[in-house]
Amino acid sequence: MSRSPAPPQTPEARSAVMRAVKSRDTKPEMQVRRAAHALGYRFRLHRKDLPGSPDLVFPSRKKVIFVHGCFWHGHNCPRGSRMPKTNAEYWQAKIARNVARDWRTLAELGALGWEALTIWECELKDPSGLADRLRSFLCV
Repeated sequence: MSRSPAPPQTPEARSAVMRAVKSRDTKPEMQVRRAAHALGYRFRLHRKDLPGSPDLVFPSRKKVIFVHGCFWHGHNCPRGSRMPKTNAEYWQAKIARNVARDWRTLAELGALGWEALTIWECELKDPSGLADRLRSFLCV
């Protein structure tokens, strides 16, 4: 039986945990990459010259994919709606800033003529649904 560890008690320990949270090459992102590659699509990763540095970039199609964690980007699923009990005010403000930045990024990409798809972490539980979404989005 696996148990999750107790939450860190000291601010230093909590800070170390937060520093360990990755922004690229996450498990959800790798799952989307594998699915797109298996469908025969080739892509670039994290192009810094595009707004938001999208996770997957399909330059010839002018399409990008963002793979968002439900908690970090304020998705309206059970995991995304869950709010920490400690320092709740800070987390609400942080997630609100992330959501605002995401909307701004999508608007900037649209103004540059790029289409964007956001894939949420909770949507990855259905591999065939993911493949269908990728196919329909990337089909020219």
